[in-house]
Amino acid sequence: MQPNFKRMITLIDEVFETRNDPNQLQVNEAEMEKLQLIHADTLTEIANEEGPTTWVLLIPTTKNLMLDFLQEKINETQLLHLTEIGATYTCIYLCSATTLPEFRGKGQTLKASIQAIHNIQQQHPIQELFVWHFTPEGKALANKIATLTGLTLHCK
Repeated sequence: MQPNFKRMITLIDEVFETRNDPNQLQVNEAEMEKLQLIHADTLTEIANEEGPTTWVLLIPTTKNLMLDFLQEKINETQLLHLTEIGATYTCIYLCSATTLPEFRGKGQTLKASIQAIHNIQQQHPIQELFVWHFTPEGKALANKIATLTGLTLHCK
């Protein structure tokens, strides 16, 4: 196993505490498969010879599902499961953006996020971005992405 992979998993557990929160998406093989069926750019990885340095997870979806999520009628797992493959997506959920500490502040997470959104916009009329931020850095990233893409930002 690459050393960065284990570090990324540990970092995700520390920041998001996904294992202890049933409202958060537990990314496993089935979820990864569904994400890829929704769009190839839902999962973005930047890596070096030691493994991943940045992971970005986006979920394109519909406005109704975005509103249900923001109003806490559904959780992250339900958001993914209720998003229909092949639908027209107008919103995108910045589910997670994780970068190892020594690679932060270099713009790679912002660049990867914007590139993935632009790629998804080639097939879907994405107009809104939504986020459930866990850190001040996550909130700042979402604001920068919204500004640079021209998307309306909604925060949970």
